[in-house]
Amino acid sequence: MAGRWYDEWQVGDRIVHDIRRTVTETDNLLFSTMTHNPQPLHIDAEAARASEFGQILVNGTFTFALMIGLSVGDTTLGTLVANLGYDKLVMPRPVFLGDTLRAETGVEALRESRSRPDAGVVTFRHRALNQRDEPVCECLRTALLARKPA
Repeated sequence: MAGRWYDEWQVGDRIVHDIRRTVTETDNLLFSTMTHNPQPLHIDAEAARASEFGQILVNGTFTFALMIGLSVGDTTLGTLVANLGYDKLVMPRPVFLGDTLRAETGVEALRESRSRPDAGVVTFRHRALNQRDEPVCECLRTALLARKPA
């Protein structure tokens, strides 16, 4: 199992995730249509060319989901009880087709679960960066993780 148990985390832990992902036109189009997002900047090349960006913008919710997905293998794979929430989501720069994204994670806080003695709550700060190491997405994720079995 790749993920860490609640007991294995410490505030200040940092991970640079190895997996990177180049965003394709298919990724963006499928995600936008699957989520019923008709924003022309995501799915209409002519409208996007006429915008201030001059090209298709990748759907921001795809960028967010990809950032979380890139982190799962090193953080919560097999140890997650539930994601409790996402906070302070920001997207300081746009993502374009062909951008390659990577993710970094830090542990901001830990606390014992009040209702589950076999679990604890971890607050992660996730960041996605493009191929120029520019941040394109960041958020806090609060996750309920299982404790290591005895």
